[in-house]
Amino acid sequence: MSNQNKVTYKDAGVDTEKGQEFVKRIKANVASTHNQNVLGGLGGFAACYDVSFLKSYQEPILLSGTDGVGTKLQLARLLGIHNTVGIDLVAMCVNDILVNGGKPLFFQDYIACGKLHLPTMESIVSGIVKGCNLANCALVGGETAEHPGVMPDEEYDLAGFVVGAVEKSKMIDGRSILPGDTIIGLASSGPHSNGFSLIRRLLLKEGKLPSSQDEIQFIRDHIFVPTNIYVKSIISLIEKVNIKGMVHITGGGFYENIPRVLPNGIGAEISSLPESYVFSKLEKDHSLDRNDMYGTFNMGIGYILVVDSRAVDTTMNELKTLGEISYVIGKTNDSGKISITV
Repeated sequence: MSNQNKVTYKDAGVDTEKGQEFVKRIKANVASTHNQNVLGGLGGFAACYDVSFLKSYQEPILLSGTDGVGTKLQLARLLGIHNTVGIDLVAMCVNDILVNGGKPLFFQDYIACGKLHLPTMESIVSGIVKGCNLANCALVGGETAEHPGVMPDEEYDLAGFVVGAVEKSKMIDGRSILPGDTIIGLASSGPHSNGFSLIRRLLLKEGKLPSSQDEIQFIRDHIFVPTNIYVKSIISLIEKVNIKGMVHITGGGFYENIPRVLPNGIGAEISSLPESYVFSKLEKDHSLDRNDMYGTFNMGIGYILVVDSRAVDTTMNELKTLGEISYVIGKTNDSGKISITV
């Protein structure tokens, strides 16, 4: 067979040289998240992280979490904004292990794309790097895979994986929660990365951005904002306050997530929530059922703490010092159910 008739990997849609160039371009940025525990650099077959520091723990517990950004990525493509979805990716993973008091150690990402568009991929990774820095977490590696013929050229999807650690005796699991404890909510930055299948149906027109510039501005400024990362504040807080339980309000809203931290027989009543421009506008403009919204969105509260009522003032003051906007939103009870009476 002559050379001119041979089909190469590049002809099939995968450009390995461009992949190597991508790794070169992001190396320095990724290295900004590294500490003395990261061994080797980006581009090896495996990521290496020295955990000898765990010997300072009496009973170290490793925590892991994995998640994605979901259909919020469709808005990223339509808006042409790719430098914040990486923050979302990190946030969804690190906020989950934070619920148990876990301090994130290292993070890895997986990017699948139809075609490797270097500026877009660099923007995505810049967001992941920012998210890791916000979480005091090392980005130790990842994988970028082209899927020509399976995904459209401009399409991509993200997944992330985090490993963290916590002292077993300091693990927060909700077991000590009793009726009468106070529920404190930390403000979200917006919908975070959940409920976007409904949001897209409400706000997009046949899968495209609306024609109104005001509506596009609303999406860009209030819907598409990156997910809050609560790591630094919470890790600092739990050194000073006895937190009985924590909840990351993600998919499923209040009804699905709050029960995950409550002992059997313990319920919760949410009796106060801050006014949220984003969710009030969605409710009003699209005649949404408020109860359904509590089961879909975070409604302005991205993270929840459960504390003894005697610790409320100390907790609220400390959160204010840490720069978090927080609210007393309810109490636990012995109903075994979640009720919302806002």
